[in-house]
Amino acid sequence: MTPLSILDRSLVRQGQSPASALRDTVRFAREAEKLGYHRFWVSEHHSVPGVAGSAPTVLAAAVAAATSRIRVGTGGVMLPNHRPLVVAEQFGVLESLHPARIDMGLGRSVGFTGAQDAYPGVHALPAEGLRPQVFVLAMGAGADIAAAHGLPLVIGGGAPAGAAARYRAAFRPSEWSAAPYVMVAANIAVGETAEQAALLQVPEAWSTAHSRVRGVFPPLRPPGEILRMDLPERERALLEDARKGQISGTADEVATRLRDLVTVTGADEVLVTMNTYDLDDRLESYRRLAALA
Repeated sequence: MTPLSILDRSLVRQGQSPASALRDTVRFAREAEKLGYHRFWVSEHHSVPGVAGSAPTVLAAAVAAATSRIRVGTGGVMLPNHRPLVVAEQFGVLESLHPARIDMGLGRSVGFTGAQDAYPGVHALPAEGLRPQVFVLAMGAGADIAAAHGLPLVIGGGAPAGAAARYRAAFRPSEWSAAPYVMVAANIAVGETAEQAALLQVPEAWSTAHSRVRGVFPPLRPPGEILRMDLPERERALLEDARKGQISGTADEVATRLRDLVTVTGADEVLVTMNTYDLDDRLESYRRLAALA
């Protein structure tokens, strides 16, 4: 079975504070470790009221401290928002505290991984000499950058098969990775029935659709409440669009679709991104998914 990992965006539920959402992320990581997931990643978002995760290295530190075996990382740190030296130092501290468990997922640029000539007297301590596992997110030219620098790639949405093929064709081995490595992100829900599973994906899909119409990503609401809403035509169309490409169903149905996804993309690993309103329902879905492995 292809390894399964988790990306948690620390989404806020209706009536919940951002602080509570961040604590839920740490608790979820503990459960993910018990269920046998390979990695647990957190994300970076800014000025989004419905998303609490704005400082991924800080949150990754909390997750790593609360767990003992699961790999912990970022999906990802957006380098245009940070000084590369600071990012290197932060991951150096994480890797020093939790050796061989830290993943450094980056967006946009990986230029700081090479030799540093501009400021030869500046050193990213304690990062120098350490090797957290590095990943590049396939946004913009990410796939081409990952291939040129010999780094693993994370692909989400769109046309993952095409991006994966282009990356593998152009991949140049490096000290970071001897061969191409593709992690495909997918929104996957498993329920006792197909209808139950599909409902789990409604809250985040609606918040995404709402944000595209009104410019605000709202806290997650119960799926039944959303389905009773009289949505504007454009928002309803975007809701349906947000649900395209998602995988949901019973355990047997999801196992088949997951195998198809891995076959088409050649994925070495699958990064699961499903969020829903009820935390117990979310955990049960991840429990059912873990049982497939």
